Amino acid sequence: MRVGGVLVCALMLLMAGCASDRGGRYAQQNDAYPDAPPDVSQVPDAVPKVEPLAESGNRATYEVWGETYHVLSDASGYEAEGKASWYGTKFQGYDTASGEPYDMYKMSAAHRTLPLPTYARVTNLDNGRDVIVRINDRGPFHGDRLIDLSYAAAARLKILKAGTGHVRVEAIDPRQWAEQHKRTMSSTAKGDMVASSGVPAQDTIQNADNKASFAGAPGQDPVTERQGGMQQYVQVAALSSAARAKALEMRLQAQVSRPVRIRRKASLYRVQVGPVRDTSQLDSIKAELQAAGFDQPFVVSATE
Repeated sequence: MRVGGVLVCALMLLMAGCASDRGGRYAQQNDAYPDAPPDVSQVPDAVPKVEPLAESGNRATYEVWGETYHVLSDASGYEAEGKASWYGTKFQGYDTASGEPYDMYKMSAAHRTLPLPTYARVTNLDNGRDVIVRINDRGPFHGDRLIDLSYAAAARLKILKAGTGHVRVEAIDPRQWAEQHKRTMSSTAKGDMVASSGVPAQDTIQNADNKASFAGAPGQDPVTERQGGMQQYVQVAALSSAARAKALEMRLQAQVSRPVRIRRKASLYRVQVGPVRDTSQLDSIKAELQAAGFDQPFVVSATE
């Protein structure tokens, strides 16, 4: 728990969420970047799941520096825009408001009023990047800041250097998320979907060129195979029927968190998810597609 980077345990014992094991004091005076940070660009999004409320950090009201905050009883429908900041080594390993140790290399965050824990999508409105975090801490207590992000989350949103960024925070309902992402096969798709791949057998176009673009060289990241900085997409299927492509697009829109598009080329309708910006986003998309029954998607450029 932080007030603009300063510990507030002494002021908030009732919250029972600070690093009391060290006498309420941090070893570092100021927050900082890690000296030799690992590559966090591939740290995956937090995966929403139904959890009980944390035993600490969820009092209906609490007070910091004379300001009273009212904790929401339910995160459903929560959406807000504001300034995001991040916190690093000064707080590493200390207890959060929920009682869990802070790990700056995981996708977590702090919020003043959302229940702990809450899963939320955070979107950098300046560059379109987004992550899913698990909110397990209280803060920030600067009047102009909405959310404090872990080092990993801030890195993926590209706000580490600036220190802050303009973001949108949207709470995620874990039950709806699970329903959308569980492995299902719709009755309309059963007739022409191959169970092992989720791609209509008569319309599969994973020819030699497509397979090469998906497989790449051994150990090569599919997102970086193609050159020129062009946007990339994950292709799920190429269909000869516009109606089947539209049905698949609608199905995917209910099962994945990224946009779905149909791109017509010659006589085929290619159903694609994206754009994909980095490896962690690719892993997230592939996991969602696999959960929906599509085991063999591949990466294509924006013009394919």
